[in-house]
Amino acid sequence: MVIVSLIAIPYRIAALTLEEHALFEYPIERLADVIRDVGFRCTTCAKCCTRAFNGHVFLLDRDVSAVREIDPTALEPAPDPEFCDQNGTFYVSGYALRVKDDTKGSCWFLENDRCRIYDRRFAICRIYPYMLHREPDERGKVDWRQISGLDRHGEYGAEITDGECLAIARETMEYEHAFLAHQIAFLECLHEYFTQHRLRHVQKIYDDHMRQYRKGAPVTVMVYTDGHFEKHLLNP
Repeated sequence: MVIVSLIAIPYRIAALTLEEHALFEYPIERLADVIRDVGFRCTTCAKCCTRAFNGHVFLLDRDVSAVREIDPTALEPAPDPEFCDQNGTFYVSGYALRVKDDTKGSCWFLENDRCRIYDRRFAICRIYPYMLHREPDERGKVDWRQISGLDRHGEYGAEITDGECLAIARETMEYEHAFLAHQIAFLECLHEYFTQHRLRHVQKIYDDHMRQYRKGAPVTVMVYTDGHFEKHLLNP
């Protein structure tokens, strides 16, 4: 079950804006040092390309445009919609990469444990496993997180040049800024849309419709992309 915060949307926007400011203040050299110390090297295990290991792959608008050029069927609304109005329509902040119907939930573009569009892979795929955002650890302490899946895949301790570390750090920070900007734009668009159409989020309707969806009923999802919402009818 997804429970949307009861905090009003304008306050959620303000919180994300503060997060964005904090990201601007984070020294890029510090992230480069973390990357150098970790020394991650990919072993082509393809774990990060499966939903079982890594959840869904959220796509920025520029990546959505790229997928539409390569294979539009690879797009799907990101899971776990953030809002549901009183009419039972869901709202989600963007698209994700579709996964295959196998036990691991392999990426749509994964074949024989290799990416078939590697030269055109998307922003999050290029920077993974690096990240730079604040989240709680297992004890609830909120702090900066820089590496995903540490010690669960790949190998560590490799030598990475200073130039490589800075380049990776820059691209990682660029992605995190773009992601935050996308989330803020989604909330701003949603706030305006709800106000214009006299809509509101209702948690009980969210829960009821999600239960119906899991039992086989279709649901309507509005996906935010490129400054507007696109309507989808989802069947389980």
